[in-house]
Amino acid sequence: METKPPIPLAVLVGIQTPDVTDVAHEASLEELGRLVKTLGYEVIATVSQKRDGTGAGLLLGAGKLAELAAITGGTGVVGSMAQAPKSKARQRFEGPADTQDAPTNATRKPEFVIVDHELSPSQIRNLERATGAEVLDRTGVIVEIFHRHANTREARLQVEMARLKYVAPRMRESSAGGGRQQGPGAGESALALDRRKIRDRISELKDQLEAVQRDSDQRRAARRDQLRVALVGYTNAGKSSLMRALTGSEVLVEDKLFATLDTTVRIMQPETKPRILVSDTVGFIKQLPHDLVASFRSTLAEALEASLLLFVVDASDPTHEAQLEVSRSVLREIGADAVPSRLILNKMDRVDEAGRAALMDKHPDAILLSAHAPEDVSALREIIVAFFEAMMTEDELILPYAKQGLIGEVYESARVLSEEHTETGRVLKVRALPAAIARLQRSLAAR
Repeated sequence: METKPPIPLAVLVGIQTPDVTDVAHEASLEELGRLVKTLGYEVIATVSQKRDGTGAGLLLGAGKLAELAAITGGTGVVGSMAQAPKSKARQRFEGPADTQDAPTNATRKPEFVIVDHELSPSQIRNLERATGAEVLDRTGVIVEIFHRHANTREARLQVEMARLKYVAPRMRESSAGGGRQQGPGAGESALALDRRKIRDRISELKDQLEAVQRDSDQRRAARRDQLRVALVGYTNAGKSSLMRALTGSEVLVEDKLFATLDTTVRIMQPETKPRILVSDTVGFIKQLPHDLVASFRSTLAEALEASLLLFVVDASDPTHEAQLEVSRSVLREIGADAVPSRLILNKMDRVDEAGRAALMDKHPDAILLSAHAPEDVSALREIIVAFFEAMMTEDELILPYAKQGLIGEVYESARVLSEEHTETGRVLKVRALPAAIARLQRSLAAR
């Protein structure tokens, strides 16, 4: 019977700087723990220290480093990571390793140290030497999760490029030494050759991604005059659940961070005339790597080009205010802060009466709901419809009998209030967005 490999064990490390409160520090470590769980690791310990900054070569003080090393089985000092060679006599003296009993979580040492900050290559190297474990920083964990969850070709290209940009500066020579290459690339060390290959691959990915994104841009251009709502917000705030409730679609819903990386666009149900499109976007998170923000340009463009943004917030999370600010910060970064928006306080079924009253007092204009309550979703749908109704105007279109093939486009882009047949064609009274009416008039006027 084939046995499953053991779950990797990890230790979390946090540094609390003077500008970070105890609550924010604990919340950040808790969130890192959820990220690590999403990665498939088990957190067995947490080491935290208050320091003036995160620039020290070893990050931790001597005492905390020794505490961490005791957990991981390391030496606590920065030495060579290469194992000392053993003579044949010493190997005979020590005998073969005992492999009869598989180690349990109680006896195993953690293989990973996960740090709640972005680390320099030298800090990673020093911590690995002192702890004997593989070290990942917060950015590395997020990039790895994105790598595992990317499904579409565009998302895979985006994540691979961001991953390579993260890995390249952190590469180092192997313990066996970086000898000079023979043949093509002669004179380069193995490290320099690997870095050149990464640069070439990034250039290749950029070309492929530009081609894919041109197709995405064309699809968005075709939807430009349509009514579009974008769900934005912190990861795991309930955007995908709300997407399913509003559209009746079978989009992925999981209680995991970054379960959704690909943009999903669906028609809001019951369908309206003109129809309203709802898009689900990638979730945000504190310290979202800039390379990932840049890579997911087309995904975030759904927010930039939407008519209405719905900021979805997990109201039951004690740090929801900070999460909302992170979401707004990312949207400011891409210039989407000018798009009209409404605040959605989700998961209200998990909030008590006192908490509900406090939220209403702090956010009087917010929409309080649970994505799992049909009456709440129905009320939200009416708010969305009313928002677009206020933007629409009425006008008259004359559809010549020679252009009856455009009638489907008219009914798709506008709500037909009345229709009259004359000698020259149909006279349609319609209600739609001004841009949609202008486009229809251009189509009707074209020869």
